[in-house]
Amino acid sequence: MPMHVCSGAMMQCSFGLAPSSLVVLPKNQMMTGNMPAANIMDNVPMVNIMPFGMCTSMANPTVASATSAAMGVLTPMPCIPVIAAPWAPGAPTVMLANMPALDDTSKLMCNWAGVISIIYPGQVLEQIP
Repeated sequence: MPMHVCSGAMMQCSFGLAPSSLVVLPKNQMMTGNMPAANIMDNVPMVNIMPFGMCTSMANPTVASATSAAMGVLTPMPCIPVIAAPWAPGAPTVMLANMPALDDTSKLMCNWAGVISIIYPGQVLEQIP
């Protein structure tokens, strides 16, 4: 069974060069592993989703521009996540603040073609059915 995700979970983007930590504000009023629990709407860039170091996606305009200026040599640029949709699919059997709770099998799509996944849920005691 998947694990419930909480604040402090580690994430990785398929085009990012470094992992990042999930920040969950205590607005959901539920704790898991003594940390604020996450739901699928904890997807706001620079609030919940922090940068992943440098971005290597050619779909990112800054990377494309820097690569073009370097005569076609891939030039990573600082990551600024752009998220348009919530985490999917979440855990529809567990509702948290009227939204499905976030489990460690859910994925998040960045507009620059990156797939963000959970590599450590932040706690390992509570599972979600």
